[in-house]
Amino acid sequence: MFDLGIVHTTIDRPDPAAVERLSRFDVPTVHEAMGRVGLMRPYIRPIYPQAKMCGPAVTVLLQPGDNWMLHVAAEQVQEGDVVVAGCTTESEDGFFGELLATSLRSRGARGLVIDGGCRDTTELEEMDFPVFSRAINAKGTVKATLGSVNVPVVCANALIHPGDVIVADHDGVVVVPQGRVSAVAEAAQKRTDNEAQKRQDFKNGSLGLDLYKMREPLAQAGLTYLD
Repeated sequence: MFDLGIVHTTIDRPDPAAVERLSRFDVPTVHEAMGRVGLMRPYIRPIYPQAKMCGPAVTVLLQPGDNWMLHVAAEQVQEGDVVVAGCTTESEDGFFGELLATSLRSRGARGLVIDGGCRDTTELEEMDFPVFSRAINAKGTVKATLGSVNVPVVCANALIHPGDVIVADHDGVVVVPQGRVSAVAEAAQKRTDNEAQKRQDFKNGSLGLDLYKMREPLAQAGLTYLD
């Protein structure tokens, strides 16, 4: 059951300093630091390779082929937010383009994640307005049917609540629950520091077999070396 025709004008957002700390890390690091959860399906792709963003979610529930609620959502955007749009059913129509991006940017939006189509991709890249979408599709949409804004939505199989933090780059999109932002940023820093040491060890010729202590469990599993 979807909550339709609702706009929540007040949402809780995480500490901006915690969001800034989280923004220093890439999607794989955040995903691993959070316990290997939170990823959107890999069909959500950036419309240009350099696209990346991190910020609290303003959520949108769309109806197929109808972008009315994206215009409604623009009013709710604050500086640093990421708009996240799911749909009541699968739709790859071109919900979003350069004009809506101009509107969202004027409100301070950092970008958009949409389980639907996007168009005007050349202009969006020139603007450096990050969009992560299900499809690139020139097909237009109408403005006729109510959805909702700032309600929990499912986008590419991930559940997003308003105020959850979205981290997106060329490797994908991960959702960090609002209450875990600081802890995940701390865990991501520890992971990054640990990887820095391993990177140096690999450069020096060490093998993963030894760094990760794989030899004994491999032998126990029956791995045999033959001359």
